[in-house]
Amino acid sequence: MKWLKGETTEILRTLNEDVQMIQKDNQQIEEQVRQIVQQVIQNGDQALKAYSKKFDQVELQELSLSKETIELGYQNVEKEVIAALEAAKENIISYHQKQKQYDFMDTEKSGVLRGQLVLPLARVGVYVPGGTAAYPSSVLMNVLPAKIAGVKEIIMVTPPSKEGIPDVILAAAKIAGVDKIFQIGGAQSIAALAYGTETIPKVDKIVGPGNIYVATAKKQVFGTVGIDMIAGPSEIGIVADETANPIYIAADLLSQAEHDTLARAILVTDSVKLAEQVEIEIDRQLETLPRKEIAEQSIKNNGLIIVVSTVSAMFTIINEIAPEHLEVQLADPISYLHEIKNAGSIFLGAYASEPVGDYFSGTNHVLPTSGTAKFYSPLGVYDFVKYSQVTYYTKDALAKAKDAIALLARKEGLEAHARAVECRFE
Repeated sequence: MKWLKGETTEILRTLNEDVQMIQKDNQQIEEQVRQIVQQVIQNGDQALKAYSKKFDQVELQELSLSKETIELGYQNVEKEVIAALEAAKENIISYHQKQKQYDFMDTEKSGVLRGQLVLPLARVGVYVPGGTAAYPSSVLMNVLPAKIAGVKEIIMVTPPSKEGIPDVILAAAKIAGVDKIFQIGGAQSIAALAYGTETIPKVDKIVGPGNIYVATAKKQVFGTVGIDMIAGPSEIGIVADETANPIYIAADLLSQAEHDTLARAILVTDSVKLAEQVEIEIDRQLETLPRKEIAEQSIKNNGLIIVVSTVSAMFTIINEIAPEHLEVQLADPISYLHEIKNAGSIFLGAYASEPVGDYFSGTNHVLPTSGTAKFYSPLGVYDFVKYSQVTYYTKDALAKAKDAIALLARKEGLEAHARAVECRFE
């Protein structure tokens, strides 16, 4: 792992340079994705099948999965896995129900009614990654908040394979209440959701994490449809002092490193001894990790240990990083909650390991990455609704306001605006 020590300002400068490299657009990928999107717009299902053959080595006869296939997948999953998914569902629902917002109306002034309507989106597309692992937890995390929001139709896309869609993904989709599943992935699936094809309906918003091609496609179709966020590689930041357990910290850092060779695992501490112990422990734990090759490359290329002199400096650094996942492994961690300004999901104490949030606590694991926690939030019920404002004025109420409205309109050079109000009293 790379070490950074010294003055906070120097460390921040180095971190900013790293983030700029992470967020730098890859022009080659941008152009490849642009061509894929255009092909899907022009050729619809034919393009989707051609790209599945090219990228996934699968010749698809049908893009959609039948209810019978989904049910069979559900039946094939071990009962204890179904029970775990159901328990996770219960926790996700109980947490996200508290995010619901409601219409309001106020009549603070005589003759004036103002309000807001909270309206669910009609149709949402959910991208569920495939590739090196299956992510049933992502199905629950993306679909259940949409259900709570009142979305009428949820369309799921996921990459095809020669062995078919993993049974556990189909089971999670059934448990979450997905309406339709299409076996298509990559940038081409995002284009299909954004513009529609003969088989796949156009959606209002696309959510869910994916690789760089998926993220780039979401960025390119934004405006035609809504998106949740531009997600980058997974990352974890851990703030820890000498009281922390190096075995726990190493395990938690590796839990993100095994996601992807591009994943970032960062420890910020005021203890050189702890840092040294964590580095030794990472090497030891790597030896028995099934995904050692991925995690080892991630730790080598993107792993970072930052040593500073004070707790205050630790939080200055971590707030600048704005990590997707933030663990606080300090003595009395809850007392430091007010020090955190930028983080996607916060885990307090030695026993709130990041995977608790990934799978079970009910908090969402679709989170802002690459420093975007400074201005983005975790996926939630609020991502699946939109707001309409309501205004009602009586004639008497408008009479009291018309001179001020006309004055402001003319100040902006918009005479027709002023006349639109004044004509009602001529």
